[in-house]
Amino acid sequence: MTETVPAKIALEDGLVLTGIAVGARGETGGELCFNTSMSGYQEILTDPSYVGQLMMMTYPHIGNYGASGAASESDGPKVAGLVVREFCDAPSNHTSEEPLATWMKRHGLVGISGVDTRKLVRHIREKGVMNAVVSSEDLDDESLVAKAKGVPSMAGLELASRVSVAEPEDFVLEHIAPEASGEGPRIAVYDYGVKRNILRSFAARGARVRLFPHDTPLETVQAWNPDGIFFSNGPGDPRAMPESVAMVKEAIASGLPLFGICLGHQLMALAEGIEVFKMKVGHRGANQPVLNAETGKVEITTQNHGFAVDPESVTPEAAAVHHRNLNDGSVEGLRFARFPGFSVQYHPEACPGPHDSHYLFDEFLAMMGSGVHTPEASGDTL
Repeated sequence: MTETVPAKIALEDGLVLTGIAVGARGETGGELCFNTSMSGYQEILTDPSYVGQLMMMTYPHIGNYGASGAASESDGPKVAGLVVREFCDAPSNHTSEEPLATWMKRHGLVGISGVDTRKLVRHIREKGVMNAVVSSEDLDDESLVAKAKGVPSMAGLELASRVSVAEPEDFVLEHIAPEASGEGPRIAVYDYGVKRNILRSFAARGARVRLFPHDTPLETVQAWNPDGIFFSNGPGDPRAMPESVAMVKEAIASGLPLFGICLGHQLMALAEGIEVFKMKVGHRGANQPVLNAETGKVEITTQNHGFAVDPESVTPEAAAVHHRNLNDGSVEGLRFARFPGFSVQYHPEACPGPHDSHYLFDEFLAMMGSGVHTPEASGDTL
């Protein structure tokens, strides 16, 4: 019989809930946010964009299909901790290699189960995301609330350096199809915390992909002779990354085609004088409707961001808004006016999520002069 260990989650505004410890025992803190996806919990837990955040899943039953190496979007958990309503200790799925709780313990990921996640979600939606602490060690309410207040604010926090590669490295697609040999256009990826499925999506279309550390000088990247530059997703506040913004400005001046996703989208916006702000709650889930202003079609998208482009600061001289969120009208994509480039706030690679926006990878390859498209080799169905 599984040992039951009490745990608590305390928010910085004083709200405290009691539950049961799952995964590793210990204490952790971060910005408490929630994700509305019904599946894909391991991809979410390993997404580098979630560094510094406690992940609360709104879907109540987590762990039911276990954990596997193929479901990771990086080399291990990147969230600060996991909060769920009900945890499954006995998974049933042919892909499962181990229970999620075992995977969490092996990686030192602290979690809590048995709490009213609906109450917590409603609390955050009303008051906005805030810092919290999860602990199975310290169960004193006053002490935990004080610790939550001491967690650094996500606003003004630079975190990309914690998840970027240390040295340039080539991405090799496993089981690559012959027609996707990597002899196509060269894409230089500025790694701020890139997800593996973004890299798979490029490589499966025949591109040769090389990752560069977040602070790599542009001349080093250009020495590789890329056909285009991609700015990846990642954690933290883009406004706290002035060196990266300056580097994007240099890349703009190079004339190379540019593409950005999530944090990369925000950095490209800042480089063109467009403002970015911290959202009250943010968008995190696999069911966000986005209108493509160029086609008139609605795409169901995967999203994960707590910062967004200020629509009032987008001018025709800088960019056009080509994607917009239908729930709140926020900016979801920009097509830039002064250089060949575009960016999106959401995640077209999904994983987890729908495949409505895969065409953006083809569009970037076309911008670089290649129409190669091998969806059967993409690996996007993970």
